[in-house]
Amino acid sequence: SFDEVVTYVQEKCLSIIEHSHYPLQHILSDLHLTQSKVSFLETMFDFVIVSDEGKDLCLNGVNLEQVSLNESYEMSKFDFSLNFIYNSSSDDNQLSCSFICSRDIFDGTTVTNIGRRFQHVLEQLFSSNSISNCIDLYCTSILKVNLILPEEAEERQAIMFQRLENIINEGMLSF
Repeated sequence: SFDEVVTYVQEKCLSIIEHSHYPLQHILSDLHLTQSKVSFLETMFDFVIVSDEGKDLCLNGVNLEQVSLNESYEMSKFDFSLNFIYNSSSDDNQLSCSFICSRDIFDGTTVTNIGRRFQHVLEQLFSSNSISNCIDLYCTSILKVNLILPEEAEERQAIMFQRLENIINEGMLSF
């Protein structure tokens, strides 16, 4: 189930802490790997909690206010980054998400599709309006989560189950 996957990942992440004193370079050399050949080193997942407490800034008697900027271009420090930002003091109870990807590896269409698939998965897992009426995270198999977008499923069904125009209903009849 999804809950089991989350628990498994959590346990793996926590078990790493006891070995955090061992440098990554030694791990790679023990496995005869170079840093450029290990793709997980170029992927980052970040969860940031923002709070309004202590944000009153003053410079020479002038009160400064934080302004949110919608940046469409951000320098990619990794090949692929997924950032979650949650403002705990906000009343809207929203979690923001952004993908930051290297243009050398990902084109805009690919990143858009990844984002749409990610949104589709989240809707299946957490939306009360979803087709599956909010998957029970504690007992449902993770196999029930579908990565195929609705329009892709419709296209696949149209190809598989609709008669093609160039097929003629003729043939020999034998009894």
